[in-house]
Amino acid sequence: MSESDKFWDKTAEKYSKKSVPNEKIYQKKLSETQGFFSSNMHILEFGCGTGTTAVHHALHVHKIDAIDISEKMLEIGRAKAKESAIDNITFSRGTLDEFDADPSSIDAVLGLNVIHLVPNRKTLISEVARILKPGGVFVSSTGCLGNSYFRFIKLLVPLLKPLGLIPDIFIFSEAELAADIEKAGFSIERQWHHGLQGIDVFIIAKKL
Repeated sequence: MSESDKFWDKTAEKYSKKSVPNEKIYQKKLSETQGFFSSNMHILEFGCGTGTTAVHHALHVHKIDAIDISEKMLEIGRAKAKESAIDNITFSRGTLDEFDADPSSIDAVLGLNVIHLVPNRKTLISEVARILKPGGVFVSSTGCLGNSYFRFIKLLVPLLKPLGLIPDIFIFSEAELAADIEKAGFSIERQWHHGLQGIDVFIIAKKL
């Protein structure tokens, strides 16, 4: 088990009890995303956490594969789905690379609050492009710290990570993320930011 797995397993219960920071913004993200869905779609969400968003989307699509590196997070997600009588979500442990979907096999991929936690975002975005069908949708919500004073958190990560107080965090700007998505073969359909200094960036992109 990696240090990241251990961190998210340790924080899963506390994370699941946290309220959404801004319910209005969260509902806007759900609504805009669902505007690109249809009832026959196969969705993949990587870094699904405790499954809240997958449960919200489940009634709007045919099938959701929800993956995460934390088994504790997934256990909570399965319980949420069962409580809501949702039976079209499959929760499984792993990364996007490990899921290894067939080329052009997925209708939409969601990566929410996760891209800034992985070291290889360009490789990750390329994998999203590989597995999406032409015209498929990539939805991301990402902390882009590159142009804010929060970028200095990178100085604290080496100190706090060994104590289990913080995960790896990778610094880039909104412009850099958007450029990476477009270079991977996407057309950006929606892009807006919110939160302190606009660091939280929501993007919906279509595979060309």
